[in-house]
Amino acid sequence: MHTNDQHGNEQEENFAEMFEETYKEPSRLEPGHKVEAAIVKLTPEWALIEVGGKGEGYVDINELKDAEGNLIAREGDKLRAYFLRSEEGEMRFTTRIGSGPAARAQIEDSFKNHLAVEGTIAREVKGGFEVAIGGVRAFCPFSQMGTRRDENKAEYVGKALWFEVIEFGGRNIVLSRRSIVDAERRERAAVLKEALKEGDRVKGVVTSLQKFGAFVDIGGIEGLLPVSELAWGRTEKVSDLLSVGQPVEVMIKRLDWQNEKISLSLKDVLPNPWDTAAENWPSGSYHTGRVSRLAPFGAFIALGEGVDGLIHVSRLGGGERRIGHPEEVLKVGQEIEVKVESVDPAARKISLVPATVSRAEDEHTETMAKYRGKAEAGSPAMGSMGETLKKALEQKNRI
Repeated sequence: MHTNDQHGNEQEENFAEMFEETYKEPSRLEPGHKVEAAIVKLTPEWALIEVGGKGEGYVDINELKDAEGNLIAREGDKLRAYFLRSEEGEMRFTTRIGSGPAARAQIEDSFKNHLAVEGTIAREVKGGFEVAIGGVRAFCPFSQMGTRRDENKAEYVGKALWFEVIEFGGRNIVLSRRSIVDAERRERAAVLKEALKEGDRVKGVVTSLQKFGAFVDIGGIEGLLPVSELAWGRTEKVSDLLSVGQPVEVMIKRLDWQNEKISLSLKDVLPNPWDTAAENWPSGSYHTGRVSRLAPFGAFIALGEGVDGLIHVSRLGGGERRIGHPEEVLKVGQEIEVKVESVDPAARKISLVPATVSRAEDEHTETMAKYRGKAEAGSPAMGSMGETLKKALEQKNRI
């Protein structure tokens, strides 16, 4: 005879058996199904992951390597993976969102969970880029790329980049890179903030040319190289000295981490021509220069890279006529021979005089010297004759 307790236990056991028989996990996964799974084994080609009662899944080992090909996962690590397909009885998964037939499901999951997706820029379209994520097309506006307006947009076509899904609805998928780019920039800035200091010399690559200077990448962040810091001499056009992609060595002029601004200098890593100005343009020497600038007070003459001398307006007339402005006798770009009158490297000043004026003054000086010499030489002779006449008169009177 069964007691009530025994009867109850039998009912519970029968119910448990019935539940196990009737409830089973879905035997077939749909593309895009997400799992959180541990790596149970790593092979040269695959990472095997445990997917519960379904058995083991396979992830391409290349998905778990960095850009240099180094493995970045270990057995026991947990992965977020998406089911792709069953192939020869094996379940294939991917950790890369947006690949294969599971793309739309993965993109929607990324949108809901604020996950980044990897996409390839297919082409430039009106207002932005068309981006391919697996077999799905999405759109990223120029304003959401996190780049400068002047950057060459054509260079982005074909690149694989990470995006955030900011809109998902029907065929409308809108992407953004701004927060990703900002986060990357902050990370790089944090690293460089510990390493850089003003006065350091660093190597970089020119990324953009502007009228006011050039932007240079110095290790993941950009600094501004103003046009005034390009060379010791005057620079009319940045493109005369630099080109995009050109490697350069620059000096850190100023660091403003709070406003994320870095000022650079190219001329400060070059020899200062004023250090050897006294040897290269000594007083009394003659040189051929080019008129670089005209001002009311005189003409600036380019003698060498970064070194200009000045002809004062009062020296341009040669003493023959008064010059009101240097443009009356000179024009910018004109070549002229000059003589160095004085050099002051500390003040970065060289005083010049036109060679024609200098030679005329020298000739005048020489002529005056000759006349003075003859006059001085003739005075004793005149004196001797006077004395002779005087003696002759005195002798005559005595007779």
